[in-house]
Amino acid sequence: MKAGGGPRLTQGPIGQSIRSLMLPMMIGMIALISYNIADTWFVGQIGTMELAAISFTFPVAFIVGAITMGFGIGTSSVAARLFGADKREEVERVTLHAILLGVFTGVCVVLLGVSTIDPVFRLLGANDTTLPIIREYMSIYYWGGVFMVMPMITNSVLRASGDAKTPAKLMTTAAVINIALDPILIFGMFGLPELGVRGAAIATVLANALTMVASIGVVYFRDKLISFSGLNPKLIFDSWRRILHVGIPSITSSLIAPMTTAFITYQVAQFGQEAVAGFGIASRLEGLSLLALMALSAATTPFVGQNYGARQYQRVEDGLHWCYRFSLIYGVAVAAILAVSSGYIAELFTDSQAAIDTATLHMRIVPISYLALGAAMTVNGSFN
Repeated sequence: MKAGGGPRLTQGPIGQSIRSLMLPMMIGMIALISYNIADTWFVGQIGTMELAAISFTFPVAFIVGAITMGFGIGTSSVAARLFGADKREEVERVTLHAILLGVFTGVCVVLLGVSTIDPVFRLLGANDTTLPIIREYMSIYYWGGVFMVMPMITNSVLRASGDAKTPAKLMTTAAVINIALDPILIFGMFGLPELGVRGAAIATVLANALTMVASIGVVYFRDKLISFSGLNPKLIFDSWRRILHVGIPSITSSLIAPMTTAFITYQVAQFGQEAVAGFGIASRLEGLSLLALMALSAATTPFVGQNYGARQYQRVEDGLHWCYRFSLIYGVAVAAILAVSSGYIAELFTDSQAAIDTATLHMRIVPISYLALGAAMTVNGSFN
């Protein structure tokens, strides 16, 4: 059976198989991170306090992202093993059940998020100047909860089938839409009112909504990977159990980074809101610098899943060795580049010297850890 719309990962040169997943994922992740950076840049043009406010939202957005990514990884793991074992009917059933899980999770994000904006961001160190701005942004951002979760799940199914190009195209399209809408909605163009940070939130929600519709359309109409024959509560909960068996440990490990970021944000806030703005810039630059390692980790899951399902254990081991070598070389290169250029990049986002100094210091020290981070991310991806 050809897996969905992509090639089997149990055949051909190992490096080529991993790159066939990794490179399109990198394109998609560049697109995803690019509109996060665009949001940061456009909001930074409004003012330093607006930039600080949007920076306070990063840890919370990372937490939501870690949860949605965990469900995506769980779905990818289950689907990849089923693809590897030639069990297409089960794939179709699990895909539907994963989508239902995504709807449930998205609703939970909306209800919990909207009701906890003030206490959560007070806890992170927001003051009376930045909290109203945060409230404007997050009250819109949270309502797009379902739109955030669903594309992660459907794209994970496509990647599990070996098709990494379609998710990359969808994510790139979403980024283009978001970046195009940002200045129009933030600054008020073409007769539209100036919405400020609310415009940035609306642009993100609209882009995610369009991506959700498109990704479900691809999975259902093109690849026919959704079957409604499995609408049985017993089967649904069984699929959820299998997805969460991988997803919950993944979420737990993925939450370490955003929870740490939240704690650091609180500590940085003690030095002033401008320092938080600088930390926000550094966080966005860090996300961009890590995209290859994130793509490598994401590619490891379907590669290992399909080969494990096909009982090709030596191919799994050889693939992991390839990933370790790549991550070490990449980590050294990125750490060296950021040590030299981080200060110049930070100046593009703000004219606040305190923010620039904070971002520069962060990006000269933290990237040293990338030398080991890539191997750790590869191991996590393989366990999934």
